[in-house]
Amino acid sequence: MLVTSPATTIDADLVIVGAGPSGAAAAIEAARAGRHVVVVDKAVFPRDKCCGDGLTTGALRHLDELGLDPAAVPSWQPVHDVHVAGPNTKLVRFPLPEGRGQFAAITRRSELDAALVDLAIEAGAEVHQGCSLHGVHVAGAAGAAAARGAGAPVVVTAGELEIRADAMIAADGMWSPTRKHLGLAQPDYRGEWHAFRQYFRNVTPAAASELFVWFEKDLLPGYVWSFPLADGSANVGFGIQRGQGVAIQDMKRLWPDILARPHIAEVVGPDAEPEAPHRAWPIPARLGDLTLRHGPVLFVGDAAAATDPMTGEGIGQAIETGRLAAECLLEAADIDEAGARYERELRRGMVRDHGLANALAKVLGTGWGANSSVAIAGATGWTRRNFARWLFEDYPRAVLGTPHRWSRDMFTRPGAYR
Repeated sequence: MLVTSPATTIDADLVIVGAGPSGAAAAIEAARAGRHVVVVDKAVFPRDKCCGDGLTTGALRHLDELGLDPAAVPSWQPVHDVHVAGPNTKLVRFPLPEGRGQFAAITRRSELDAALVDLAIEAGAEVHQGCSLHGVHVAGAAGAAAARGAGAPVVVTAGELEIRADAMIAADGMWSPTRKHLGLAQPDYRGEWHAFRQYFRNVTPAAASELFVWFEKDLLPGYVWSFPLADGSANVGFGIQRGQGVAIQDMKRLWPDILARPHIAEVVGPDAEPEAPHRAWPIPARLGDLTLRHGPVLFVGDAAAATDPMTGEGIGQAIETGRLAAECLLEAADIDEAGARYERELRRGMVRDHGLANALAKVLGTGWGANSSVAIAGATGWTRRNFARWLFEDYPRAVLGTPHRWSRDMFTRPGAYR
């Protein structure tokens, strides 16, 4: 049910701060398991969210398993062909598997996030929108069966609400207010990546249906992208690693030059028109360095800095951490066990993935490395097919760094929404 934040006190099993993909995913899982879940978010959905809008295979599988219907997201655009160019290489087409589900898609975050909030409400979560966080009080890591009331493990004040709960999931973004209230904030933290994007209409047919990535020499290990949307428009932008190449303050100045580069202008097209002003945002990508749990509080998504450090992609990681946090809370005997399991599972899986991604980003950080990677990947039909999956799948990292995830079908697993 949708609630308009009356002045009241609520006793709940779980309180979630933040209704983005990580918070909504956690709410869906916990509410479907019969828990009383209260979600608060300062925004009113739909709301714009700066993002490249890309959905990897992992993100799509999570959305499929959560029951999200792509028809509920008007801008949803499946992607079948990926085009990648190195600093000194022409575009190489990398096809994704055909007839075996979706391996990549693009959708506006304003629509995706609103659809997930609707799904959480349908699941039974109590969602309070336009409800800013004012305070978090942790009484201690008491067991999940602890008596509520004054001794509740966690008490959250947001809007005109006081929510007393057995556990809390902080899904409140890179500059998590929860961290600040708990004294866990990182002073002067500005993220590992910075991204810049603008929506364009009247783009070329290719830009309206296919995905493009250009590794530009002056941006490495960053890149420029053009991602298609179902209404014939495109999300065009670029991302850079903080401290590498272009300075953050120069991104706005550089934008017209990037759009005018012949190989990019040819794809976007001469008739392309911006829909709205450009937007820029920082990206946290240091999973494992920040505190992942604090008593009855688990941090997920950007609040855990879970973005992929090689690509800057974070929707799949956000949903995965949200679902994992909910799963641990549902299955553990108490909050201590839940927190320990949550941290352990992330460190044996996603944290290792990100360690390998950091190493691969160093390869792409040189012109030689980026050119060689694209050239080798495009050498044969087999390498082109598997490179496309490597861009959007997690199986190469599972093979290299996490043997516990090996399976017979890890090289042939179908996509989502078959």
